[in-house]
Amino acid sequence: MTEPIIAHLTRVDVNMGALIKAYGPYGLIAELDRQPFESLARAIAHQQLHANAARSILQRFVGTCGSGAFPSPQDVMAASTDTLRAAGLSFSKIAALKDLAAKTIDGTVPDSQTLVTLSDLEIIERLTQVRGIGRWTVEMMLMFQLGRPDILPVDDFGIRNGFRHVYGLRKMPAPKVLAAFGERWAPHRTAAAWYLWRALELKKAGKLPHPLERVVLPRLRRRVRRRKVARKKKTAVRTGRRPRARK
Repeated sequence: MTEPIIAHLTRVDVNMGALIKAYGPYGLIAELDRQPFESLARAIAHQQLHANAARSILQRFVGTCGSGAFPSPQDVMAASTDTLRAAGLSFSKIAALKDLAAKTIDGTVPDSQTLVTLSDLEIIERLTQVRGIGRWTVEMMLMFQLGRPDILPVDDFGIRNGFRHVYGLRKMPAPKVLAAFGERWAPHRTAAAWYLWRALELKKAGKLPHPLERVVLPRLRRRVRRRKVARKKKTAVRTGRRPRARK
């Protein structure tokens, strides 16, 4: 299954091809057996914490609320704030978990069987309604829990930094620029993202290949022009002068 993915990425992007050759086989394995509620609850617990601290909190959370098994939405709704605080959860994470549980019970957050019938965008739109769950969190779930093949988390620092090193850029690309450039990797953008994370490992080990081809990133000209026009209009309002018409 991975050979067509690697063949496509190598064909459309020589720098990505060099990265793939330097690192080796594609190794993302999705955890398809986990329910959306559990995936998102774990993501909430990990927010702004070191992995070891988050694991410790999750162990206490499971022990106090789930009797050894991962707590259900009903378990979370029934748990008191004091119980959840004793597990090490902050007030903001407790509020997020309660909201997640309520939205799972009312169907906003679907079960696994329903989730697989939805498109990537439908899943993002539904799950980001939960307090404390942003697009990046849902994208990680799409990649690592659902195994969706065409996800590119352009806001992820590691992916943007990996791209900078692979393509020999002085600065990290803006998310929208990376999204535009990454369209060439479709429909295998998940694999491209995974390799960009691996690029940081190669860079640290001194094994990242030099770019084989200089790239010219897409320029978002229209938006820049609109901003300039908007600034001119604001200046005209403040000074009482009309902006000059372009000849």
